[in-house]
Amino acid sequence: MTASRSAREKKAAAEAGPLARVKIDLGADQQFVYKISCTTCRVKGNRSWSAYRPGADNGFMAAMDRWIFHLNEKHPGAEAPCLAFLPAAQQRLHERRELSDDGR
Repeated sequence: MTASRSAREKKAAAEAGPLARVKIDLGADQQFVYKISCTTCRVKGNRSWSAYRPGADNGFMAAMDRWIFHLNEKHPGAEAPCLAFLPAAQQRLHERRELSDDGR
């Protein structure tokens, strides 16, 4: 049995730590859409920085990887359980870049 949207949201929020706000919506294709936003960082238009990824192709991992990189770069010293996965996120990024370079 798959977890409900609210259960997934709670788990992702716990992993992301206190600087994150996590929201999971349903996209037009009825897949989960993951949005992780920063409670302190602002971008153009005074909006919160956020990572937004659809559920296809493991949107949770893609959104969480972007969040991990954001925490690591913009909030050094911040504590969040997801930071334990920084080496794995860096490896996935490296692999995606290698695949992209091979496709040129």
